[in-house]
Amino acid sequence: MRATIDSEGCIGCGMCEHTAPEVFSFDGNIARVICSVVAPHNEEAAELAAAQCPVSVIYIDA
Repeated sequence: MRATIDSEGCIGCGMCEHTAPEVFSFDGNIARVICSVVAPHNEEAAELAAAQCPVSVIYIDA
């Protein structure tokens, strides 16, 4: 499973980092992916972060 973020659309709300801190963090005012390959134990949190992103810029691919 891979995680990506469209950084141009990120509004810096922090929800992704709060929901999946082992997958996402902040670099200035935008979110970034810590490791693009999501570990199996973090998959559920990464998917939840993508589903809850208010601007839908987080993508999780199998």
